[in-house]
Amino acid sequence: MSLSKNQLKLITSLRKKKYRVTSNLFIAEGIKVVNEFLESDFELERLFCVDASHFKNCENVTLISEADLKKASSLSTPNNVIAIFKIPVTNFIENEGLVLALDEVNDPGNLGTIIRLCDWFGIDQLICSKDTVDCYNAKVVQASMGSLTRVAVFYTDLKVYLKSTKKAKYATLMDGENVYKTTLPKEAVLVMGNEANGISTPILNLLDNAISIPRFGNLQQTESLNVATATAILLSEFKRTN
Repeated sequence: MSLSKNQLKLITSLRKKKYRVTSNLFIAEGIKVVNEFLESDFELERLFCVDASHFKNCENVTLISEADLKKASSLSTPNNVIAIFKIPVTNFIENEGLVLALDEVNDPGNLGTIIRLCDWFGIDQLICSKDTVDCYNAKVVQASMGSLTRVAVFYTDLKVYLKSTKKAKYATLMDGENVYKTTLPKEAVLVMGNEANGISTPILNLLDNAISIPRFGNLQQTESLNVATATAILLSEFKRTN
């Protein structure tokens, strides 16, 4: 069976946020990633694959050719399957412990990696400013490698949230206190900023504490760490000390 023009149009339209919002749908690609979503609470709309043997107990399956898969895929090397899932409705309930918040993180690869880090370090809710990249962007879904099924991502007015929470609030800055010499509380909000500009001034003004990851290189010339790399180090320290 071939991919119809309308099906191809729908799949390719979901690469853009405005169509994901209006249709309440997103795409996932690759056997591992798609199976993660199939085994979760996410609701499948339609699955398109070259080989159905990987999805024997799955309904709403359409067999397509390799040529059709290449037309529809956003990957340079398509991997057997493209699936359309419904975007779930989720409500934020502040849990005990560490909360991670992102302020204007723009790179899909960084957000996908950060979602995986949340999954690894047991953080099941991630708060994002409204101008952080959409977690249902196809590149984010791919980079999260299935962790999006276990980490709920909430988009909100970060200023309103920070004003409302009673947790200690931590900014990550180049000139903050050495994180390895800081006593980190269990109940805290860790804010990570934009790749190029860091944490925006309105958000920074609402944070109580500033921490940094010290440079150990002899020349001390590295400008900064990638935001996902910095997030990994800081989450590790918060979890290690608590």
